[in-house]
Amino acid sequence: MTQTAWTGTGHPARHSTHTHRFATPLDPVVRRMRALRADLPARDGVAVFNRVYLTVTEEISRLLAHDHFTDPRAAATLDVLFAGRYLAAVESSSLGRRPPDCWRPLFQYRRHRGVRPLQFALAGINAHIGHDLTLAVVDSCRALDCEPALLERDFDRIGDTLVLLEERIREELMPGPDLFEVADPMTHLLASWSLDRARDASWSAAKVLWQLRELPSLAQEFTDRLDAGVGLVTRCLLTPLSVPD
Repeated sequence: MTQTAWTGTGHPARHSTHTHRFATPLDPVVRRMRALRADLPARDGVAVFNRVYLTVTEEISRLLAHDHFTDPRAAATLDVLFAGRYLAAVESSSLGRRPPDCWRPLFQYRRHRGVRPLQFALAGINAHIGHDLTLAVVDSCRALDCEPALLERDFDRIGDTLVLLEERIREELMPGPDLFEVADPMTHLLASWSLDRARDASWSAAKVLWQLRELPSLAQEFTDRLDAGVGLVTRCLLTPLSVPD
């Protein structure tokens, strides 16, 4: 499995570990993310998030291969549908179509030199967790013909992986030299957002949306407002903190 680290400039520093590799349902997703990594400039905001998400997906694929989930089929279904929403947003943008509101700020600001790599990573995580994960849970329940409660343990396991990787992302993309410089606006930005809280909100929203499945017009209104609200947070996370050269 190949793992990727990031420097403060957004350039990957790659290293490999040689472990026995089993095929999993996430392999096609991993291949698509690796193709994006190869195609996009390293400093591009979407590329920064893609490197983060590729590492997450490779780790979840490894866990699937070694039976670390309560229900591997359900976990794989959830993660494939989850990742598919990000990849669909990238495709929409590349084809000139409007992506979901939660993703639009990242595509709009992806080349802004005043936005730091960590901001791109957090903005993508916010869009993906706050909006896409909610819809992926509902999509998975429909695909598996089950209630959200049956996915909760594997949802939490995937979330725990994301939280652990978030710590590494912050360490590797946080500008130095003093990570706790109170005057740095990045410090305040980091304090205002939490992946753990975003994950909990996503799970609650998924349960509400599942209960609205027999009320399609209300479910659509809820989904649209969720998309817009998450997009607002994404835009705030991308507030330029540096003066472009």
